[in-house]
Amino acid sequence: MDTGNTHGHYVLDEQVGFVLRRAHQRHMTIFAERMDSLTPQQFSTLYRLALSKAPLSQNALGRSVAMDAATTKGVVNRLEARGLIVTEKDKEDRRRYLLSATEAGKALIAECVPVVRSITEETLKPLTEAERRTLLALLDKIS
Repeated sequence: MDTGNTHGHYVLDEQVGFVLRRAHQRHMTIFAERMDSLTPQQFSTLYRLALSKAPLSQNALGRSVAMDAATTKGVVNRLEARGLIVTEKDKEDRRRYLLSATEAGKALIAECVPVVRSITEETLKPLTEAERRTLLALLDKIS
């Protein structure tokens, strides 16, 4: 074990990735404790579809929730198996699938939104209102 400081002045606890991971872990723990019906990825996917005025392609949906194609496909398959979304072939482009929330999916989102709001509130509880706005703005800026 090297006890000398051969790595310059590197402090793990001051690294953005480490701090973001700790914050993410805390948020995910709160989410898991309060939400038993959907994963965070399932919630964001179903939420986007429930609020969409028109069906979305799987590709557009994945981009809108910041998920890669493989993850989006898995989430879509699980939501469809539960009857929360429907998939249909695009009439104009037969290679593309269009996705929509079912009435059951929309109802579940309506039930989940207050829970997810409370999860956000608990995650951000240590911060003032101004700090919350600043944090979200800064995270948005680097994402």
